[in-house]
Amino acid sequence: MPVAVYVLGLSVFALGTSEFMLAGLLEPLARDMGVSIPKAGLLISAFAVGMVVGAPVLAAATLRLPRRTTLIALLAVFGLGQIAGALAPNYPVLFTSRVVSALACAGFWAVGAAVAVSLVPVTARARAMAVMLGGLSVANIAGVPAGAFLGQQAGWRAAFWAVAALSAVALVGVVTLVPRTRPETGAEAPRLRRELRIYADKQVWLALVTIALNAGAVFALFSYLSPLLTDTAGMAERWVPYVLALFGLGALAGTALGGRIADSHLFGTMYGGIAASTVVLAVLALVAHSAVAAVVLAFLLGVTAFTTGPALNARMFNVAGAAPTLAGATTTASFNIGNTLGPWLGGLAISAGWGYPAVAWVGAAMAGAAVLATLVASRVQRAAEPTRLVAGTAVRGGGQHTREPGAVGAAGEPVAVSGDGTGRGSEATAPSGAEQA
Repeated sequence: MPVAVYVLGLSVFALGTSEFMLAGLLEPLARDMGVSIPKAGLLISAFAVGMVVGAPVLAAATLRLPRRTTLIALLAVFGLGQIAGALAPNYPVLFTSRVVSALACAGFWAVGAAVAVSLVPVTARARAMAVMLGGLSVANIAGVPAGAFLGQQAGWRAAFWAVAALSAVALVGVVTLVPRTRPETGAEAPRLRRELRIYADKQVWLALVTIALNAGAVFALFSYLSPLLTDTAGMAERWVPYVLALFGLGALAGTALGGRIADSHLFGTMYGGIAASTVVLAVLALVAHSAVAAVVLAFLLGVTAFTTGPALNARMFNVAGAAPTLAGATTTASFNIGNTLGPWLGGLAISAGWGYPAVAWVGAAMAGAAVLATLVASRVQRAAEPTRLVAGTAVRGGGQHTREPGAVGAAGEPVAVSGDGTGRGSEATAPSGAEQA
């Protein structure tokens, strides 16, 4: 992996810490702001809504800008949003700061994902995305528990200051180690109308739905894991950071596993991981009153849910790679549609008086729906023509090859792929400008 991919993973660590650390801060934050737990949980949904809106909007707005410059600007805005959250005098200001931070985070994810896959061959896409998702996993292992610990020891605002500092470190890394890029010009220049054509492909929409349902299943539970552990399982509040760290360890293990197997077993990874998450969530709903069982199942959910991450990301770039920036934006938006719906539906279940175990049932239902969406996508894939022309053709020696959308060689050149458009066919580097002439 190029070092720049690891720098992007480090940046995602800061972004992910901010996005998910409220799961361990809900109780002290709710007390300080004088709001209920479900209303405090809406701050997680607010961030997710900002991500949903921000990813496609900022991807389109920055389409012709140098990607490195865009990443720097977005990280700077994100850091300022964390400072605003730390200084927020009331709930509405904190809510607004979360949305602003989310917009910047969404843009960074979209552009950063496009940069990551552009730096590696098509056969290493899942591994590159596993590095970025690894930053998210480490955020759950270290960042989220550390945020919860800071919230308990120094007040929840200290966690926001810590993320602002992490953002500054990530900014230095992007400035110094991510390569400069120049926007394409002429016929190769990105055009929004051309990139929007990916949304005419039903596979893009199926990938979007699957990602959203899988994310919603996880975060319906994760957003309320802290009160479930304390109120239902009877654990002391001081143990919550350790359980969150355990979930993060499971997520890191799952991401590593998914990154190794997803490139060669894409649908198998999706089926296995999502189905396993369905079972884990259903069992957790039944045994939530047992502290030991809740802790073990929280770890297993991290493993199963994040095993699918590299596969789901790679799948989106395979079917929408003709527009890599919008592919990254669509993945980000899909994930956060689920991250919005999951906590919202979980909050409704809690407000209805069904108790915290109900959020696990909500998650199990969403995961089951994701399995069905994967089944439909697999059947549509098999029913497609053996060779699909998605992004265009590349000609060499009189032969014609279907171009894998957005595929790139090790040096960043487009790659032509013969096959079904999934990246499994034989590869040939597309002609350079001189060869085409």
